[in-house]
Amino acid sequence: MGTFKAIRIDKADKGTTAALTQFDEAELMEGDVTVRVEWSTLNYKDGLAVTGKAPVVRRFPMIAGVDFAGTVEQSSHPQWKPGDKVICNGWGLGETHLGAYAEKARVKGDWLVRLPEGMSTRDAMAIGTAGYTAMLAVLALEKHGVMPNNGPVVVTGAAGGVGSVALAVLSKLGYHAIASTGRMSETPYLKGLGATEVIDRNELSGPAKPLARERWAGGIDSVGSTTLANVLSMTKYAGAVAACGLAAGMDLPSSVAPFILRGVCLLGIDSVMCPIELRKTAWQRLVSDLDRTKLAEITHEIGLDQVIDAGAKILAGQVRGRIVVKIL
Repeated sequence: MGTFKAIRIDKADKGTTAALTQFDEAELMEGDVTVRVEWSTLNYKDGLAVTGKAPVVRRFPMIAGVDFAGTVEQSSHPQWKPGDKVICNGWGLGETHLGAYAEKARVKGDWLVRLPEGMSTRDAMAIGTAGYTAMLAVLALEKHGVMPNNGPVVVTGAAGGVGSVALAVLSKLGYHAIASTGRMSETPYLKGLGATEVIDRNELSGPAKPLARERWAGGIDSVGSTTLANVLSMTKYAGAVAACGLAAGMDLPSSVAPFILRGVCLLGIDSVMCPIELRKTAWQRLVSDLDRTKLAEITHEIGLDQVIDAGAKILAGQVRGRIVVKIL
């Protein structure tokens, strides 16, 4: 047993503290697989955890980070052996179970997904929880029957991690994708990802009417609150909106009108406790449905020592696309 680098969060008199430090391997939690973590990423939830802006962390001490990719070092799980390349995200990592911003992680083998063939561990974390969540949202829209010939699909928070990957996937699948953003200066970036139109988020920021003019067949929303309420009110008859985020808040100041007068469906997307078979489907679809060139263009890399500062920036809306965190 030894020590390894990790971003440790501790309880403080007022809130929490986060610091890059040495963590004792003996303090790792129970699990039947130990992984040498190679890459992680930065998600909105990670920003909340490392800054202490919301009570994401539920045990202390905690290693932050909700997803990782790496190589199995030890395993007593029948499905995994040393040398296997794996992905892990959700399941309480960085919240109730020691997380990903560390050189080692010990987890349950049932939580792991095998790295798809042709995908590197860096690629997997360039996609990360944000991209995997975007794929879950696309799968949910497809399951509901929202297909490219049904009409446009709006993506809110389009310059963020979920939005960027959602636009790239929707574009490759042939959808007319409308990007909603608070940063109109990002229009060239969003159109480069495949957005057919770019609209100012102010169009979705006022009090929502019970029913507004029908504008899209579906939506992928990572913002929540008034934005989601407006998206719902503007969704076409029998359309659907996949909701996966709360950047603007957890409230939903809407009415039942879109649901009972237009048959609109609100599809909840949970990436944390998502069943393993659906996870496997999402990761396999990301191999075929996400242009790896576009992924490279929207990704930049930081080290563990830069995560805490970057966490503050993602909460301030100053991060575009995807950030990968080099662990080893």
